[in-house]
Amino acid sequence: MNSLDYMPFVHKHLIDHGTLFKRHFCTTALCCPSRVTLWTGKAAHNTNVTNVVPPYGGYPKFVSQGLNDKYLPVWLQESGYNTYYTGKLFNAHSVDNYDSPHAAGWTASDFLLDPFTYSYENSTYTRNQGTPVSYEGHHSVDVLAEKALGFLDEAIEAKKPFFLGVAPVSPHANLWSPAFKDGNHSDLEDIDFSPPVPAARHAHLFKDVKVPRTANFNPDKPSGASWIRKLPKQSQETVDYNDHFYRQRLRTLQSVDEIVDSIVRKLDAHRMLDNTYIIYTTDNGYHIGQHRMQPAKQCSFEEDINIPLIIRGPGVPEKSTTDIITTHTDLAPTLLEIAGAPLRGDFDGLAIPLTESSLAEASETRHEHVTVEHWGFASNEGQVLDSYPRLHMNNTYKALRVISKSYDLHYQVWCNNERELHDLKTDPGQMVNLLHPEEKAPTTIAGWPLDKVVARLDSLLFVLKSCKAETCIHPWRALHPAGNVESLRDALSPRFDSFYEEKSRRIEFDRCEMGFLLEAEGPQFQHDSLLSSFDPKWHEWT
Repeated sequence: MNSLDYMPFVHKHLIDHGTLFKRHFCTTALCCPSRVTLWTGKAAHNTNVTNVVPPYGGYPKFVSQGLNDKYLPVWLQESGYNTYYTGKLFNAHSVDNYDSPHAAGWTASDFLLDPFTYSYENSTYTRNQGTPVSYEGHHSVDVLAEKALGFLDEAIEAKKPFFLGVAPVSPHANLWSPAFKDGNHSDLEDIDFSPPVPAARHAHLFKDVKVPRTANFNPDKPSGASWIRKLPKQSQETVDYNDHFYRQRLRTLQSVDEIVDSIVRKLDAHRMLDNTYIIYTTDNGYHIGQHRMQPAKQCSFEEDINIPLIIRGPGVPEKSTTDIITTHTDLAPTLLEIAGAPLRGDFDGLAIPLTESSLAEASETRHEHVTVEHWGFASNEGQVLDSYPRLHMNNTYKALRVISKSYDLHYQVWCNNERELHDLKTDPGQMVNLLHPEEKAPTTIAGWPLDKVVARLDSLLFVLKSCKAETCIHPWRALHPAGNVESLRDALSPRFDSFYEEKSRRIEFDRCEMGFLLEAEGPQFQHDSLLSSFDPKWHEWT
């Protein structure tokens, strides 16, 4: 929602001296699963960390899945790097469990801990595995800024290659419950969500700014499917509150912008800036008012999944933008490649090109799809209304984006087996679900019959919903082992019509669940069994 427009230091230091990846996506629009994907290079269906709290997510799930010694900082240390981190690591990383076990892989750390993670003026940190310390009365992001600069000093003094992760809580909603006062946890429905709290020096800014009034902002007609399509139009009182919420997000981001400035200036003062890669991103996007929704994330609309990625560093083009497709599964491979470390064979992502020549090559050869998935509830971080509770419990789905010069599509299958298809070339706000019976669908998309496009998208998502490693990067090769299909355009050749219309499996769920349970996920793509169903000389495979 245009937040980068309000961050002058990010523009000055990163966008003007690096590359902006305009089509970067998270693959799960929820903080904990998205962070685990970032650290491991694996989609959530392969980490099985699919929510923010146990039993399906959070730090305990990360540990129980055996990931505490199989993620980026461990691999960087094995390659000779010192590793430092401050801020939020994972949800449910708390004052109760921070030491059982300690997060592995960090030379030095100062972690924000639950239940105080989202309390802007009452944060608690644990430094280097020590006893948690409360910073009540101090703004959380200012506390973090001091810690980040301290670690940067340590890293520089050590005179070794280093990685520093800085994870401020801004611009997340402020969370509080009376139980938090004593360090106890609280049920999500009992927590008070309120707008983010900016530092006092930023509280007066942007007084006239409002949520961008795009075509999908509080629209007159419903959109989407499932619970979203049932939402009523928001009242003016709710719109006003949500505009205030938006302004508070922009205000809290000013502290983040200042951290970017202070880190860059310190690197420059030590003459290290030109030899340092700086990566700016977030774990998920956000919606406020779009499709009549209250402030939150967890959907597969563009506002929730198309997120900032800016990289500056040696050899990275300056003042550059690129439209190549990148996702959070690509970040761990990218960082290991920067470090000169070996890449793992089980990564679901692909290292991001960082030079002018490799970016130019990728614009012609890189894949065009994004896998998106979510399980469990959709939250409401704004006002609770009679028509909009704190949680919508049925928000499990599989989705994908397919983007090229000639098409720009979003396809989704909900766990109740409702379907959505949006053509963003003609409908960038995703207001018209072309598969909903109340909508008048065109007969063609980008020149191809609608039913043929849907058949291909459904088969592609059928592969991606359970893909692993190379199949996540090149899913069409699983459907076409002859290697003659690399894109939706290729798959739309008429020679493949009979396969997609008569032989391919339709994606569906058996039931809705709060987390990843294989028996609820419906039929799974099995490469070997699919191949055995066909004569290898059959013309569809050539």
